Amino acid sequence: MSTLPNDRGSIDTERRNPRSMRLDQFTIAECVRLINAEDATIAAAVAAATPAITAFIDAILHRMATQSPPPGGRLIYFGAGTSGRLGVLDASECPPTFQSPPGMIVGIIAGGDSALRLSSEGKEDDPDGARREIERLNIAPNDSVLGIAAGGTTPYVLGALDLCAERGALTAFLTCSRVPTPPFVAHHIIIDTGPEIVTGSTRMKAGTATKLILNTITTTLMVQLGKVHENLMVDLRATNDKLRDRAARIVCTLTGINREEALSLLDRAGGSCKSAIVMGRLGCSREEAEGRLERAGGRLRGALE
Repeated sequence: MSTLPNDRGSIDTERRNPRSMRLDQFTIAECVRLINAEDATIAAAVAAATPAITAFIDAILHRMATQSPPPGGRLIYFGAGTSGRLGVLDASECPPTFQSPPGMIVGIIAGGDSALRLSSEGKEDDPDGARREIERLNIAPNDSVLGIAAGGTTPYVLGALDLCAERGALTAFLTCSRVPTPPFVAHHIIIDTGPEIVTGSTRMKAGTATKLILNTITTTLMVQLGKVHENLMVDLRATNDKLRDRAARIVCTLTGINREEALSLLDRAGGSCKSAIVMGRLGCSREEAEGRLERAGGRLRGALE
């Protein structure tokens, strides 16, 4: 006889939204207006969690700034379903955006990469399901682990956090429901997005809030690590036409040279936007520019000074 599932009816994301009780009778325009109105509440919910988000980023940075992965100094996401997909998405966007090492930000989803396209919700019920990935990654005390679970009850995520805490890693829990903080979690980020328009469909407000939080965490980390100068994406390598165009515009902006000169400088810099900027500003060779950047810890401002 199968075990009865836990009653999750009291969880915030499982409650019914009083504003959408007649949703099946709404016109298209009414549906669109209601979804937009509910989405408009997300930013305030995220803003309310600013202290918790800030504290977690500060703790990650302390580990990440002093370690070069692998192993150690990494940020690793664990999630299932929508939460897992969002974690994998954020991790996969960091290398092309910031030229971060592929192992610096890692996204793990219950059921493996196939679960990105094909639903494997059954995998989220196993509290020991992440053990193999944790061992493969050799998660260490200087790693930071963020478990993502909109409802805050996913056994796979809770089990992963418990196992990582046993290995000494910094642990954090991102939920969109007000649930008790597990004893093995150091940072609990609660985004109170409330009930969904379609009851329990956390791909909606909870998913949007989760995407905002993950963007905030990784973008802030990369800025603090010197991968952004002013508000420009300087830590990129011009490896295709789109990136060559973007890099050339950045070089033009920060050196005052024209586009043709910027593209030539990028070629001489091996496609490195930072090196090209140092070469253009200081009139030095690629070797000297790379040396200055290395001594400045990769920070363009320090290399230029």
